[in-house]
Amino acid sequence: MKKVLVVDDEESIVILLSYNLEKDGYQVVTAHDGKEGYDLAMTQSFDFIILDLMLPSMDGMDICRRLRQEKIDTPILMLTAKDDELEKIIGLELGADDYMTKPFSPREVLARMKAILRRIGSLNTNENVEPTKETKLPELNEVKEEKVEIGEIIIFPNLYEVQVRGEIIDITPKEFELLLYMAKRANRILSREQLLNAIWNFDYAGETRIVDVHISHLREKIEQNTKKPVYIKTVRGFGYKFEEPK
Repeated sequence: MKKVLVVDDEESIVILLSYNLEKDGYQVVTAHDGKEGYDLAMTQSFDFIILDLMLPSMDGMDICRRLRQEKIDTPILMLTAKDDELEKIIGLELGADDYMTKPFSPREVLARMKAILRRIGSLNTNENVEPTKETKLPELNEVKEEKVEIGEIIIFPNLYEVQVRGEIIDITPKEFELLLYMAKRANRILSREQLLNAIWNFDYAGETRIVDVHISHLREKIEQNTKKPVYIKTVRGFGYKFEEPK
């Protein structure tokens, strides 16, 4: 049974989500206050977090940012009563996996949850299998052998780790997915719509600004001169292309 944390100060929404989640087979823990939700996320293990944006004592943006800083990568679906593109972009940039505007259908929440869990592999039934005499966990060096290397950038997919010029960089989950996707398709022109659908896994109704924001942050982390990028090139009228420096 997967464990879900629901953090929302509206009692009716908490009851509605709890009922539908439990009916679908999830174990649900609830909080009506930002600080309480943050403490629960820090002290207990969850498979998924549904997090309201506007909360007493600590807002959803702050909770999301702090959890990601603490390397807690539990998938987060953010909820808000505001239909604001900027807040949506900021929430996703801070590490949220998806974003929904109230009012919403509980059925859609469940569908979004399952899509996110499938995408990150959390529904893999072999994920928590204990090692036996027949099952040996790979050594760290064996895991690190699986890598994508372009120029001075080395990406380790199994470790969610990126090295740039010999240094491990701090990178959000979405930035990592975007970088890996582009690096595996080096020298190919990728449209904003293609990147949007590949990384966020559903149609954001043309909100390609999200892609531009993440590309900008990636450049700040991997390029020595963001005004003259050598890895992520803009192809005017088309999108972006990841290249190996000459």
